Amino acid sequence: MNEKRAVVLLSGGLDSATTLAIARSEGCVCYALSVAYGQRHQAELAAAAQVAAALGVRERRVVDIDLAQFGGSALTDISLAVPTDGVQPGIPLTYVPARNTVMLSLALAWAEVLGANDIFVGVNAVDYSGYPDCRPEYIAAFEAMANLATKAAVEGARLNIHAPLIRLSKADIIRRGTALGVDYGLTVSCYRADADGRACGLCDSCRLRRAGFAAAGLPDPTRYA
Repeated sequence: MNEKRAVVLLSGGLDSATTLAIARSEGCVCYALSVAYGQRHQAELAAAAQVAAALGVRERRVVDIDLAQFGGSALTDISLAVPTDGVQPGIPLTYVPARNTVMLSLALAWAEVLGANDIFVGVNAVDYSGYPDCRPEYIAAFEAMANLATKAAVEGARLNIHAPLIRLSKADIIRRGTALGVDYGLTVSCYRADADGRACGLCDSCRLRRAGFAAAGLPDPTRYA
């Protein structure tokens, strides 16, 4: 097999769409993995389908795994309100326990079946909400674990976890994606998006996204409710 296959975690948001475009630009044949984890903002999954089609993935899978049964996050427990008072210090209520670990593990399983040595994830440690599973040391630790845990790696096929956005500002992410032809009008980032994908404009994700377009000097194509 001569092609370079990669599994790309695709939520349907701005960051994951940019990550997919970067993976394609690096010559990867991309397999997009979206996860329905019980999130209240289900519109992002429909957005992921549109982004995958627009950017030409070879295949997209949606895995259902209901983290809402555990709760503990405003994104999975409807009894908890999504904060709308601006980005605050500390880890916010929108943090979903173990979400990135679960998603990367699913990507790892599919990558091994596909014979893919690369996984791309759109985590960011600059303009973000302080989630512990978005830090560079977390990504490095997961990659180390993955190379101990899989048959492919033990037999010599090293697995690489790519987080190309991890040290970029939101404005730089938007500039990079725009240069690669990403249509951000297809993406949904809002934690409180309605069924049609319209954004609230008040949650942390909306605030970071809006500020990113402003800092990049580019028009914001976000549809607001």
